Amino acid sequence: MRITEIQRCEVRPGRLVEWTLHPRAVEAAMSLPEDSRPPAYAQESHLRRARSLRQDGLFAPAWLGAAFDIPGPVDLAVLEGALAAWALRHETLRSGFRWVGDEMRRFTLDADSLLLHREETGDFSDAVKLTQYLQERFDTVADALTWPNFIFTAVVRDDGTSVYMAFDHSNVDAYSLQRIPAEIHELYAAGLEGRALTGTPVASYVDFCAAERAHADEIDDTHHIVSHWREFIARCGGKLPNFPVDLGLGPEDVSPQQKFMDEMLVDAADAAAFESYCRPYGGSLTGLLAATALIVHEISGQPVYRTVVPFHTRAKSQWSDSVGWYVGCAPIEISLTHTQDLLATAQFDSTLRHVRSVLRENRPLSRMPIARVLSLLGSDFRPTSADLYSIVSFVDARGIPGSERWQDLKSYALVRVSQGDKACVWITRLHEGLQFTSRCPDTPLADTNMRRYIEALRNLIVSVARQGAQKPVGTTDC
Repeated sequence: MRITEIQRCEVRPGRLVEWTLHPRAVEAAMSLPEDSRPPAYAQESHLRRARSLRQDGLFAPAWLGAAFDIPGPVDLAVLEGALAAWALRHETLRSGFRWVGDEMRRFTLDADSLLLHREETGDFSDAVKLTQYLQERFDTVADALTWPNFIFTAVVRDDGTSVYMAFDHSNVDAYSLQRIPAEIHELYAAGLEGRALTGTPVASYVDFCAAERAHADEIDDTHHIVSHWREFIARCGGKLPNFPVDLGLGPEDVSPQQKFMDEMLVDAADAAAFESYCRPYGGSLTGLLAATALIVHEISGQPVYRTVVPFHTRAKSQWSDSVGWYVGCAPIEISLTHTQDLLATAQFDSTLRHVRSVLRENRPLSRMPIARVLSLLGSDFRPTSADLYSIVSFVDARGIPGSERWQDLKSYALVRVSQGDKACVWITRLHEGLQFTSRCPDTPLADTNMRRYIEALRNLIVSVARQGAQKPVGTTDC
């Protein structure tokens, strides 16, 4: 699905209906005993950082969501049943945390106790007001420091219904969001037809959290992964890297307002040709990182491009259908000193070979949660802002069930853009082409330099796709 913010996902007027966890279920959860399965390191880091920021007076919403249409008149009772059945599949939505002193303790609601509460919010004739209401509602409910921290909504019209769902990041990742439209459509269709869906139960992210944490707790500060990150951070000046262009920030600007950028880079034909050219070196991710390294070098002049690259941690097929935060990160360093005297084609090819080698060497580091590594660094690392690091992410989403209908059903993955000093980039391969999404500080200089990057990236991809990188690699004048 296209990644976007709620203001850009074609919200249309209609009658708003909301579903949250029923008060009886919430009350039952308050008296539940402790679940011995610990939080994932990513979950703990996320909640601790949110709590620390809140104590400092900063509220920076960071929920994720999904949006999609159901054509034709909707049966709300059947839709409610589909939403409840979907929530029952994924144990993490029934699981939360309570603080005991400075410790996080998990509790998990029994499946039999999960019950949704429907509320008819009312009619909205103004799309702008409806969009603002949804964002404010999601900010309140899908918050890291509340539980339950998810909400389902539907905007009902005579010709169809738009579903909007929001979750705290501790429960979902992008892949989780991308699977939602097809799953809800399948459950809704089954409900309309009065048939039960059968199949293998979905594996629990809560179980994954326990297994991943047990593995992560086996290492100490002498482990080679910790040493690698320590050296990487030292070369970044004691911090995790930001996007290496001038973002127009001063040293005190640690939590500026951010802006959102969202556009198609190239169409399907150019995306396929670019992938084909880069395939001998590892594919589109390798090509995009190589292109980014060359472009930001042109903009900033830095001889080494350092970034953090996310990789999924669904290494076993049992986790493939599970909703959760299955993401690890690897530190990547791309040296450009070897490209200075090469012509454009040789320059790009040489960088592709270098990036392929770097990814092969460093991707295994993503299997260890970065939050665990950072906890072992001690005084060698101290976070200074709400954003820990900048990322460049690539996902080929064409294999997700139902992806061929995303455009027709107005299906989107939603991100909440609020505050932070880092620029983050997500590039998604869709059936229509390559989609570019980023969030960055809302400053004139950040806008200028990020747009220079986008245009140069588009030009390079088109050049590689159509002429085999014959054109010079460089930036635009925009």
